Amino acid sequence: MKNIKELIPGIVLCMLIAAPAWLLGKSFPIIGAPVFGILLGMSLAKMSPKFEHGIKFSSKKVLQYSIILLGFEMNLFNVLKVGSQSLYVMLFTLSAAFLTAIFVGRAMKLDGKMTTLIGVGTSICGGSAIAATAPVIQAKDEDVAHAISTIFLFNIIAVFIFPVLGHMLGMSDTGFGMWAGTAINDTSSVVAAATSWSSAAGNNTALAFATIVKLTRTLLIVPITLVLAIYTTKKSKASGKGSAFNLSKIFPWFVLWFVAASVVNTFAGIPAQVSHGLVEAGKFMITMAMAAIGLNTNIIKLVKNGFKPILLGLCCWFAVAATSVGVQTFMNIW
Repeated sequence: MKNIKELIPGIVLCMLIAAPAWLLGKSFPIIGAPVFGILLGMSLAKMSPKFEHGIKFSSKKVLQYSIILLGFEMNLFNVLKVGSQSLYVMLFTLSAAFLTAIFVGRAMKLDGKMTTLIGVGTSICGGSAIAATAPVIQAKDEDVAHAISTIFLFNIIAVFIFPVLGHMLGMSDTGFGMWAGTAINDTSSVVAAATSWSSAAGNNTALAFATIVKLTRTLLIVPITLVLAIYTTKKSKASGKGSAFNLSKIFPWFVLWFVAASVVNTFAGIPAQVSHGLVEAGKFMITMAMAAIGLNTNIIKLVKNGFKPILLGLCCWFAVAATSVGVQTFMNIW
């Protein structure tokens, strides 16, 4: 009971910050509630120590629980509809993002955890992937804030320039849907760019295909977090900071529950309103976690170290976008 009482003030504070951030995110979906959550949290940083335990709980545990609820958005039958072509594109873009993150990150002498967060955020699904990966690699809140901010910047740019570039490249509706779904980070930005394309095309082919591809990308969270958990544990052991390798201890169990939620949503016939409500609750909890991360972030340090993560994000983003176009061209998708 004592531990619960220590958590309540910080959790309530994060909820109070998340509420206006959530409303702002609804009004400005291109920016999104998580970004507003971080910004509002940073504006209130250095709160009383009585909030510390609840803030830490929100930035770690609430973040993990939120990912589980996002699983109720997944329908595994839709994943099968995407087909092998899009899976090939995803595998190539994932490889391109990680290789770029590794080499460019090392060249710029960026922290390895920051590099990983930007790499997964660019290659998989933006904020959701960062949220899932951060606790697995034991990333600092400042690293998460950097990564989320970087992903946000390129989401905004993508919404405006992808439809224009798609027309310049002569893409078909399916081709653009594939490109948007594999090369734009957050779901909201994928939907925004594909909606713009579909409005001009007079049909929803690009929007429907882009959404399915994007949701399929989300499933890549599962193998990536497992690999990162094993790598992080072995690295800690090698440096003398970790114990012997134990799969049960390092396995990201919340990701397994994410898969379970996907299976339930696919086969249990959950009413659409219920699954939508669970997903919305998960997104609100992500906003809570981002508010907690904002509260733990040193904004001065964030600004001072802000250029390198953005440059790395630009390199990863360009690598993913170019790889997606290249693979589609080779496979004659558009």
